[in-house]
Amino acid sequence: MPLLRFLSFWLLLALPVSLRAQAPRRPAAAPQAATAATPVKGAPVQLLPGTRELQGGVFNGVKIRKLLGNVGFKQEDTFLYCDSAYQYLERNEIEAFSNVRIIQNDTVTINGDRGFYDGDKRKARMTGNVVMHDPRMTLTTTVLDYDLTRKTAYYTTGGHLTDPQNTLDSQQGYYDTTSKVFVFKRDVHLISTDVKGGQTDLRNDTLTFNTISKIAYFDGPTRIKGPQGNLYAEKGVYNTITRVSNFQRNAKIETPGYLLGGDQLVYDEGKAYGVATGRVSLISKKDNLLLRGDMGRYWRNLGRTKLYGSRPVVRNISGRDTLYLAADTLLSIESRPTKVNQRPILYAWPKVQIFRGSLQGRCDSLTYDRQDSIIYLNRDPILWQAHNQMTSDSMEIRQKRGQIDQVRMFAKAFVVGEDTLHDFNQVKGRNILAYFKQNRISRIDVLGNAESLYYALDGDTAVSGVNKTLSATMRLSFAQNQIQKISFLTNPDATFIPPHELKEDDTRLKGYRWRPTERPTRRTVFGKHFASDIKAKPKAKSKPRTKPKAKQPRAKPTPGKRPTTLPKKPAAPAKTPVAATKR
Repeated sequence: MPLLRFLSFWLLLALPVSLRAQAPRRPAAAPQAATAATPVKGAPVQLLPGTRELQGGVFNGVKIRKLLGNVGFKQEDTFLYCDSAYQYLERNEIEAFSNVRIIQNDTVTINGDRGFYDGDKRKARMTGNVVMHDPRMTLTTTVLDYDLTRKTAYYTTGGHLTDPQNTLDSQQGYYDTTSKVFVFKRDVHLISTDVKGGQTDLRNDTLTFNTISKIAYFDGPTRIKGPQGNLYAEKGVYNTITRVSNFQRNAKIETPGYLLGGDQLVYDEGKAYGVATGRVSLISKKDNLLLRGDMGRYWRNLGRTKLYGSRPVVRNISGRDTLYLAADTLLSIESRPTKVNQRPILYAWPKVQIFRGSLQGRCDSLTYDRQDSIIYLNRDPILWQAHNQMTSDSMEIRQKRGQIDQVRMFAKAFVVGEDTLHDFNQVKGRNILAYFKQNRISRIDVLGNAESLYYALDGDTAVSGVNKTLSATMRLSFAQNQIQKISFLTNPDATFIPPHELKEDDTRLKGYRWRPTERPTRRTVFGKHFASDIKAKPKAKSKPRTKPKAKQPRAKPTPGKRPTTLPKKPAAPAKTPVAATKR
């Protein structure tokens, strides 16, 4: 026993018992249940033979082994090589310097300027010019953490990944070397090259990339630029090999002239073909044309977009005037720079409905030549303008400066107009040309087999008779949607029928049909696609109440008397054009 401990022992015995009781005692060991869990120890990191110089010692109370030249370590399936290292024997840790290389299972290799390895946790951190290789890709970064147990790597200082077809950059990344799946975040930029050398550029903030299947899964606003156009979505999948995209949430395809969007969009870049579903819209940037529907198909090489499902609708804005057009199917064809004869055309079929200010219409099929601003209506077309109804076998609506200029009616043309007394003026012929000013009828020319039936009014309150006229050609002039004059241009034959001689057959030309119940309304044409364009009518302000005036006794009408004037005998028709009775 050392002398100091011997003297201390006898001094303690010499103390009184009371003082000995106050001396500090060594604390009893804590119960086993209260002890902290012992950290798991990994297998010792073994030094491989071949190190040129080995130095050992204790520095700051820590045992360190310093190794110089051709240093190598091994732990289970992991090897670590470097030019020099500090090995902390008690902590099972290694600091490696210069030309550091970690290899696991002969498949994953990580190189860097400096490394730290924790043998117990089996985790490594590499810094400075870090390069990670596996059989499918190469990753470069400045700092990389690698978990050898989970076989996962991650970085937070920016990384660059390359494989034979793709390059990818991001600020943060996580890689599972078992599943070969990468998760990238913040400023993600993927460039994919196809077999023909074409490049696709993808940018977003969150991307999952499978290095085996080469499929990218993205979440958040994503933009893809390709050789033929751009794509945008907020969620979806992109196959970098087949170049097929499945986009969701506000998906769009953009070309120099058009923008196609929908809730979901599947697009094949190789076939240049896409299918959009759910709130599909097509915007023509050149002529303010917007198409909406539930389903859409897009053929980029053909410049065609087809919309169908739930009555798709077209909206075409021209100045202050807007045309709405609905049908079961819409087909839009773009003008193509490579095809001289391909014009921008819109086809609609069947059950077409039109709404444009005071003009409404319907037909079975329609062709809209957007280059010449001509709308062709086929198979039982009918148009309504104010109180006028126009029918024929086929029609053309010609526009100029965004407004209706002419309506041309071909074969069995018939125009019916309701007057202020709800009688029906009529005109028919082989062909009819209706001219418009400020979207109102200003003149009607009847060409071939012209017939007319017009009610002559006395002060717009009483019928004075009916004018019926036959002529080869005829011209009718209008003002404020009301007829002002009729001119018979060739061989007229006119008769005037007074009210008391009128029969039912005298009030109708052959082929007459008044069809107001078929006239489209805003709600029926706009449907759900443009329901927001229907403006709610403002509520009428309540008028202040006033005392009712005393009722005046009405004069009793004479029984059997009509409020009409006796017609005058019509003059014989002249050879030169004459004006008909004014209304």
